[in-house]
Amino acid sequence: MNKVWHILKAKGNQVWAISKDATVLDALKLMAEKQIGALVVLDGDHVVGIFSERDHARKGVLIGKHADNTRLTEVMTKDLVIVTPAYSVKECMALMTDRRIRHLPVFEGDKLVGLVSIGDIVKDMIEELEFMVDQLEKYITGLR
Repeated sequence: MNKVWHILKAKGNQVWAISKDATVLDALKLMAEKQIGALVVLDGDHVVGIFSERDHARKGVLIGKHADNTRLTEVMTKDLVIVTPAYSVKECMALMTDRRIRHLPVFEGDKLVGLVSIGDIVKDMIEELEFMVDQLEKYITGLR
């Protein structure tokens, strides 16, 4: 089973981030522009949370907060679940399922080195399964 570093090597380690002082509207605009579902929230160079479309929907819209005057610190997820590049895809899937989250910041020590999404994890799992099926087909065909 592949590791997180393998996913980051394939997709790159670009992480889109925004200041904790930004509004929800600022974050939504950046997410729409970049076609992403979450942003890392920074206080200077320090990661203080993550803001996702779910945060907006569940902690913003549903309780009547307006995107143009709500700060990210009011609705972002502060209790981050993080992984390292050495985590396996299976471990990430288990964390995401158990914690009901869709994004995992990737840290080496105290340095943010990437972000993996549920889509990244599923894509990697499908590619690995396709490879195994291909190998099994070649093995079986070779026996005939």
